[in-house]
Amino acid sequence: MARNASGKRTEKANLPNKVCMTCNRPFAWRRKWRDCWDDVKYCSARCRDHRAHKNKGGTSQTDTAP
Repeated sequence: MARNASGKRTEKANLPNKVCMTCNRPFAWRRKWRDCWDDVKYCSARCRDHRAHKNKGGTSQTDTAP
């Protein structure tokens, strides 16, 4: 966890949060994101991949039966 100026660890409740662009759930800061927190948009690789596949199809399913 991140440490404050006095060297103590920050409590999990005090970590910054964001909302996932795919599932709209809140997620908290992680140490592995300390250098790129501003660029993080998704809570997990699953949400990131789901978002990418969702935009690939792009075809609408219209009923063309006679």
